[in-house]
Amino acid sequence: MLRLLNRFTQSRPSISSFLRSYSNNLVRTQVTTLPNGMRVASENLETETATVGVWIDAGSRYEDASNNGTAHFLEHMAFKGTAKRSQRDLEIEIENMGGHLNAYTSREQTVYYAKVFKKDIPQAVDILSDILQNAKYEEEAIEQERKVILREYEEVSQQFDETVFDHLHGVAYQGTPLGQTILGPVKNIKRINRKDLTNFVDQNYVGSRMVVAAAGGVDHGQLVKLTEAAFSKIKKTSPKGPQILNPVHFTGSEVRLKDDTMDIAHMVLAVEGVSWTSPDYYKMLVAQAALGSWDRSMAGGVHLSSKFAQLVSEFDLAQSYTSFNTSYKDTGLFGVYMVSDRVYGLDDLFFDLQQAFNHMCLKISPEEVERAKVFLKSNFLLQLDGTTAVCEDIGRQMLCYGKRYHLNEIFQQIDAVNAKNFKETFTNYVYDRSPAVVGFGPVATMPDYSRIRSHMLWLRN
Repeated sequence: MLRLLNRFTQSRPSISSFLRSYSNNLVRTQVTTLPNGMRVASENLETETATVGVWIDAGSRYEDASNNGTAHFLEHMAFKGTAKRSQRDLEIEIENMGGHLNAYTSREQTVYYAKVFKKDIPQAVDILSDILQNAKYEEEAIEQERKVILREYEEVSQQFDETVFDHLHGVAYQGTPLGQTILGPVKNIKRINRKDLTNFVDQNYVGSRMVVAAAGGVDHGQLVKLTEAAFSKIKKTSPKGPQILNPVHFTGSEVRLKDDTMDIAHMVLAVEGVSWTSPDYYKMLVAQAALGSWDRSMAGGVHLSSKFAQLVSEFDLAQSYTSFNTSYKDTGLFGVYMVSDRVYGLDDLFFDLQQAFNHMCLKISPEEVERAKVFLKSNFLLQLDGTTAVCEDIGRQMLCYGKRYHLNEIFQQIDAVNAKNFKETFTNYVYDRSPAVVGFGPVATMPDYSRIRSHMLWLRN
């Protein structure tokens, strides 16, 4: 084992040098702000295809209990026809271009994007502007899509990972919009109407909260002109005044959905993490990389770098686990999602997880931190594979930071992490913190919350 560590330490500078050299050659993002507040951001990758989309600072967090689900409903309605194009015309136009048109909604953002040949960028911008500004929201289409969303709700409720993370947000952010689901409750899906949709658009689809992002074979000057012409009707702010984003608070607590008819238990343990703009953001990303992920199909087992992965593999404690570091504007969630068929040994799984937290707070070695940093840098590069991935990164960063960070800037932040400041930071977020815990399935042997909470005080040499 020592020989392996020495070999890794000797090879690390060459790996880091390669990553730094590669990132130096990456294209920088061009950004222009239009008079109506919309920002246009693009990166010319000199490819024959391109992805262009509109990122909007509006998701389920901008809803209240009465209209929760509206942002997601709008996403569905965007493709149901405009004053200029019927649904059929829209579908045929995209198909004739050989393009792909899609959308998604998250808790803080809504995104509409198209992947096309670079010669078709003007047409793609026109389509995006049309569906966002001229959607008809016809009653018949609303009723049809309501049925689709209700079916989607049933499908999502059968996806246990989605269910667990919805419950995690619900228990961690009780009584706040961030605790709401993206689809909304069934009662809201059944009653959302045209007025709800148009009110949400008027309040949230404004220039100061919208970004047109593009990556691929894109000429930035052309994209600016296209955007300025196509989105000229978009107002800088809402006539109703700015959308007030209410602050959230994290609540350490738990929810258990015991179901002994299931064969597999799904569990999450999370603490309050970091926001997008926190100075600790990259340290916690390194912590996520150090904690790692694992499933039974992976090679390596007890030889993996993560101490927790070694224990889970050696004692067959779970089918899989995934660490996560989810960030929002002013808060975040750091934790581990675990899936186990060892339903009579769930207490061991939680024990070893919290022992891994203890190790990361007090005993993690410089070699482990360096390994996690290299892994994290590699992940950043792998996530930017293709025009759509780059475009998504541009749009997200422009909304979160107001700029697009070059990989060199990101790598500098990662390089600044060392074993000392890593342990200090991780201890600050974990030691004596009340976690949010979710258990779903046959979870009778999960330790009770008071025991889990008391073990957050174990962080001693």
